[in-house]
Order: sequence, then structure tokens, then C-alpha cells
Amino acid sequence: MNYDIIIIGSGPGGYVAAIRASQLGFNVAVIERAELGGICLNWGCIPTKSLLKSAQILEYAKHAENYGIEILDAKPNFTKIIERSRGVSSKMNKGVEYLFKKNNITHLNGFGKIIDNKTVELSNDEGKETYTSEHIIIATGSRSRELPNLKQDGKYIIGYREALTLEKQPESMIVVGSGAIGTELAYFYNAIGTKVTLVEYMPNVVPLEDKDISSQLGRSLKKLKIKVMTKSSVDKVEIVNNKCISTISSKGKEIQIEADIVLSAVGIVPNIENIGIEELGIELGKGKIKVDDFYKTNIDGIYAIGDIVNGPALAHVASAEGICCVEKIAGKNPEKIDYSNIPGATYTTPEIASVGLTEDTAIEKGYEVKIGKFPFRASGKAASAGNQDGFVKLIFDAKTDLIIGAHMIGLNVTEMIAEVVVAKKMGAKGHEIIKTIHPHPTMSEAIMEAAAAAYDEVIHI
Repeated sequence: MNYDIIIIGSGPGGYVAAIRASQLGFNVAVIERAELGGICLNWGCIPTKSLLKSAQILEYAKHAENYGIEILDAKPNFTKIIERSRGVSSKMNKGVEYLFKKNNITHLNGFGKIIDNKTVELSNDEGKETYTSEHIIIATGSRSRELPNLKQDGKYIIGYREALTLEKQPESMIVVGSGAIGTELAYFYNAIGTKVTLVEYMPNVVPLEDKDISSQLGRSLKKLKIKVMTKSSVDKVEIVNNKCISTISSKGKEIQIEADIVLSAVGIVPNIENIGIEELGIELGKGKIKVDDFYKTNIDGIYAIGDIVNGPALAHVASAEGICCVEKIAGKNPEKIDYSNIPGATYTTPEIASVGLTEDTAIEKGYEVKIGKFPFRASGKAASAGNQDGFVKLIFDAKTDLIIGAHMIGLNVTEMIAEVVVAKKMGAKGHEIIKTIHPHPTMSEAIMEAAAAAYDEVIHI
């Protein structure tokens, strides 16, 4: 059968591209061998947020007396927490199914391999079948990266996927890697009572964040009784009597730590094997598919989006790339994605949100900077919520007064970062943010106050 566009993969890149393509009048098919919605909806963004919400509710219950409420013997039910998480993912998966039906998108169940620039072979339990299309978009996503000395067996040494569906809560866990996945799962398991050790090779946790954010999260994690080991690496893991005996090099010393489970969260790798890339001669760069500004590969009629191309491996980036790609195919004139204005979010407690340049990177690039910080200890809303850890930090180009970076850590900051993303896109200057009236009392006032701090006009500190 012939389609206008065939998309391989139904994650946030693939399914969003499919819906936009359908809106633009294309006859669209999506090839997916697993659950619709990809890793994000089923094994990543969504189920982890469900787990983290359960952990947050437990934390509130344990400290309810701080709010004048008595709750006796609050404790987690691990099985029900996992069941709730899977239920949320299932609901979102069904939502994508509904959207496919609403937009007349065909779901082809199976594994897709590109035969030529107009043909895709579908393999499943029923055999093989070929489909033709004028345009083929690869949106196959990524999977957990494995280190040579941390081969995942799914039982003792696991990846993020297994961490979401454990049958039994471990008494102890070593988490290797302190990016978003590692810190979020470390926080969750610690909150429900697992003894957690977080191992990070770099000098600071969340090493890609601004240095002040990394330092604050490190302090917050230690306050939560998570053992944080930076400048450290797991050299080997031996399974002895159903325990993981991990040998860790840490700041010149060799340490052995015993745990029930080792969770490897050291990044991701793109899913580009066995889908016809090599045979067609699709160009790669740094282990990912090379594309132009509108996601076309070197092969006419073949495109790639999401984690398999260079750029931030984030769900919202994949979605934006998918929309941009199909709009270009449709003959529209889409705006190129500005990768300097991509927000990032980490859903620990406290949360982290950021966009643009860090302080160190801005200085390295030659900017003269103005920096304003506003601590949540001075926020009435944060005080009322009982969570004053963190701050907002804004970075301005001193010569133009344009905002070039924002870094936040604290309660609900992932819901606040979009304000700065819009401000940055619109070319907002420091005083325009200062003079934008923010509602009181809110956490978002900290953005206005941080801008004011950069210009020595701050009121509340």
C-alpha cells in the first residue's frame, strides 16, 4: 500500500509528526512494534513523574505535622505505587491511540526497515510486507546506554526501564550517573525508604547544569540522606549471595559497597541499527544521523528526528523537530528550531529548570554578564508551601541587556521556565522583565526579583 508519509517510531517525535502531517492533508502511516507513545509515554517521562508524585505525597504525609496536620504511620505500598505509574502510562498510551483514530493515521504494528528511499519493509509475527511512500521519517528514539563494566542483566544490574517495574522494593541501591534519569530515580527510591548511593564521575551532580544549580542539588540530596559520591566511578560489580558488590574508585581510593541493585543511568544511545541505514548510505556524524536544518538526510525523501539526530535528547525537542520536518515537506516555510532556547527540566525535589547559557559557558564565549539571583528563602509563597530550598538565577548580556540564560532550582520551577523561554525568544531585556508585573504571592515572582537583582533594583532581599 502507498502512503504520502511513513514514520518509523511512535514516540513524541513520531506521533506528533504524524498528527501534524495528517492536519496538513497527508495520508500517514506509523510503524511501531511496541506501545504507541514510545519510551517517553510508556517507560520514561510520564511513568517517572507518576512515581515522583507518589514520593512527594509520602514526603508531605511524613512531614504533615509541619503543616498542623496529624497523620499516623504513613508508609509506601510499593506494589500500588508501581501499579499507579503503569496505569498512568496506559492511559496516555490509549490517548495516542485515540489521536491516531481521530486523525486517520494508520498504525502498522511491527519492525520497520528502509529498503530504498520510497520503500519500507514491515516485519512482525505474521511475516513481512512492503509499503511505499514519497517521504520516510525515521523517529526510532533511543535506549539505555551500557558501560562495558556495567552490563545490564535486568535483575541485579538494571536500566531505567526495569527500575520502573521492579516486583519488590530494594532495601539498597547504587545509582550510577546523576543526570536527570539518575537523580530522579535516586530521589524516588530514597523517598520510599531504599538506602541510595548516587555515584557520579564528574565533580558535581547534574554536571550539565549551571554550577550553582549543581551545588544546590548536591546539598539538597545530602539533606535527604542520599549518599552522593562525585569524582567517582564503578569499576566492577560482582554478584555474591544475591547482592551486588560494587568496587568504586572515589577520589583516589577504592571502596566496596554492597547493594541489592545497581541502576545504570549513564545516558542513552540512538536506535539506528538494522533499519537500513548502512545499506542506503545514510550519513552519520558522532554516532547519529546527519540532517539539514529541516531534518532531511543525504538521501532524498528520507528524514530523521529526535534522539537519533544531534541535539538535546528531549521529548519536547523531538516533537518540535517532527512538526518542523513535516511542515517543510508540505511546502510551508517553518522557522528553524533555535537550539539555544531549549528548556530542560529535572523533576527531583527540589526541581531543576534551565534554558540558555550557564554562567561559565557565557564567560567562555566572551560575554560580559550581569547576573541576578533571588533565593526562595525570601519568597512568601515558598515559605507558605514549606519548601524554601533553591533560587532563580538569570544571566544577561551586559552590553545588550538581553537575557541569555536562566537557571532555577526549587518548588515547581519546571512550570516557571517557559516564561523565560518566551522572553528570550521575544528578545526581552532585563528591565522589561523587571517591569512585567507578576502576581503575588507566587513562585514566579522570583523571576522578576532575580532580574531586578541583576540591576541592583531588587526589593525583597
